[in-house]
Amino acid sequence: MTKFTTGDDDHVGDDYFLDSGDKIRYFLETDAVDKDGRLNREKQKAVNKIGHALHELDPAFRRVTLENERMRSIVRDLKFHHDPVALQSMVITKQQQIGGEVPEHNDSTFLYTDPPSALGFWIALEKCTASNGALSFLPGSHKTTPVTKRFVRLGPGKGTGFEPLVSPEEEKAIEEQPKGEYILETCEPGENANIEPPRKASPTQLCYASDYPGDLVLIHGSVLHKSERNTSPNTRFAYTFHMVESPPYAKYDEKNWLQPTAAMPFSRILPPGEIVVF
Repeated sequence: MTKFTTGDDDHVGDDYFLDSGDKIRYFLETDAVDKDGRLNREKQKAVNKIGHALHELDPAFRRVTLENERMRSIVRDLKFHHDPVALQSMVITKQQQIGGEVPEHNDSTFLYTDPPSALGFWIALEKCTASNGALSFLPGSHKTTPVTKRFVRLGPGKGTGFEPLVSPEEEKAIEEQPKGEYILETCEPGENANIEPPRKASPTQLCYASDYPGDLVLIHGSVLHKSERNTSPNTRFAYTFHMVESPPYAKYDEKNWLQPTAAMPFSRILPPGEIVVF
């Protein structure tokens, strides 16, 4: 059984995880497993996430991701990618009471391209609230906070780790920069009925209302974001996948934890021959 951990010093990196890019696999919440490695609750309430090839192998998620004209229209309208491919699809369950905290990070650290091109597509499947682990974002950080490290494979049998992209002095200077306040992205029916100023969610967060479950949140690969532990009696299910630019517009790093395989290369979003010009 593989627990999904996200800390810099203990990020998941076993073979079950590393070989999941072309499969559908289940990863457990840390607090769902006791000291002897046994589940301490029903298995359906122990899963942290399911990934990472839902968009390829599951018909429902494939329709949403690769066979969805509305998704293609977003790509054309955004003009963020010329020829994007899809990868790393997941259902994130954020289990009630034990759904783990995800610390501050940006997605380009984990899906590194040269130049950086990651873009997250995050679809709420349930209500997202301040108590069940809604996402929060640091506004403007995609412009002010560079990608300072990347999450890489360390070699056969060695798991994963973080490789620096800047000097320790540069990283320290970046960490010491004033950051501002995080914005909490809730997804609750009816909250937008009356437009009000943002409310305080915590000393370091402002809370803005989104709309209904089913809404799409786009996550720039360099923007800092996080989510708190789910302390509520409710789950917070979401479906998420990512797009990156394909060659010759960007190079996908061969050290990235997730790698395409001969049997399952990364699938294009746009129809054959179509490229977004901008």
